[in-house]
Amino acid sequence: MSAERTLDVSGLAPGAFGHRAILWWGTMGIIVIEATAFALAVAMYFYLRLRNDTWPPNVPPPLLLWGTVNTLVMLASAVPNELARRAGERIDLPKVRLWLVVGLIFGVAFNVLRVLEFAGLNVLWNTNAYGSVVWLLLGLHTTHILTDVLDTGVLTVLMFTGPIEEKRFVDVAENAMYWYFVVFAWLPIYGVIYWAPRLT
Repeated sequence: MSAERTLDVSGLAPGAFGHRAILWWGTMGIIVIEATAFALAVAMYFYLRLRNDTWPPNVPPPLLLWGTVNTLVMLASAVPNELARRAGERIDLPKVRLWLVVGLIFGVAFNVLRVLEFAGLNVLWNTNAYGSVVWLLLGLHTTHILTDVLDTGVLTVLMFTGPIEEKRFVDVAENAMYWYFVVFAWLPIYGVIYWAPRLT
């Protein structure tokens, strides 16, 4: 009878980055689900557009200023986001802290600008079907911004207060991936809300 063998895994890393981590697959799954929700909302917009002779009906198109400024700020946020991701993958705590704080500042700026965007839509959610679908699109994206800002805030606090575990650095990388989704999902929505009414 042979002695039972055990495998010593104590030397393995507690987490993994990229597709080797279960968190990566979870993040990808939620991105697919949320991208589908955005696609359905955009399809709804164009369905309503096809059923109306004038678009937007009886209201001027949204003001371009705040939506465009917010788009530029969102695109600029990709820089600290990428730097936080890279620092996380290097397990570089001081840089992770720095870039998470900078990312959080961008997130707060988005939300302030988003309030101005809602004010510049020139329509209320209950004015007509156009107002409802535009507020839905902007509201869906705002929900994603708010949730990721909260997630980034919690992660930032954990990185300053501890306990600092290697898996937290994996969280930083996955948070960055989700932020890319939030930023780049905005580009077609921006086109639909701000430019589609001007092209008809």
